[in-house]
Amino acid sequence: MFCGSARGRGPIHAEAARACGRALAARGIELVYGGGRVGLMGIVADASLEAGGRVIGVIPQALASREVAHDGLSELHIVAGMHERKALMASLSDAFLTLPGGIGTFEEFFEVLSWAALGIHQKPMGLLDLDGYYAPVLAMFQRAIDEGFLNPETVGRLVVDDRVDSIVEALVAASC
Repeated sequence: MFCGSARGRGPIHAEAARACGRALAARGIELVYGGGRVGLMGIVADASLEAGGRVIGVIPQALASREVAHDGLSELHIVAGMHERKALMASLSDAFLTLPGGIGTFEEFFEVLSWAALGIHQKPMGLLDLDGYYAPVLAMFQRAIDEGFLNPETVGRLVVDDRVDSIVEALVAASC
């Protein structure tokens, strides 16, 4: 899962992160995420753990040493840097769900989307589009398709929804 190290403004983001953590735990799905204890990352991890879920964090040493690492996870991998983090998260994940976040979240999402476009993986990918948060990105994709820079099949593989339960169910169904 990719999501913000900040909470965002308003309660909608934190509520969705909590709902995601609970939904994954209720379905017996391990959460693989960035390993932080702050922002939406910490909220989704705590919610999953509180609901009896298994949570695997992957965090670079530089962030872990600044005391950002979550110390209550089922498993925590401390890696050398961001490249190792993304590679390990990708290998441990059966699907990718992206919640709202900032530049780091965008970068992680776009990397796995690029890997899908290149045929490096065929894992399901989802965008939780809370209150139209990802609408500008989806519009950019359409523009890129219209201009001949993006294959519509790449974007067509994305599961986009604004409801936690339905996006989790769709990603589970696509993983089977």
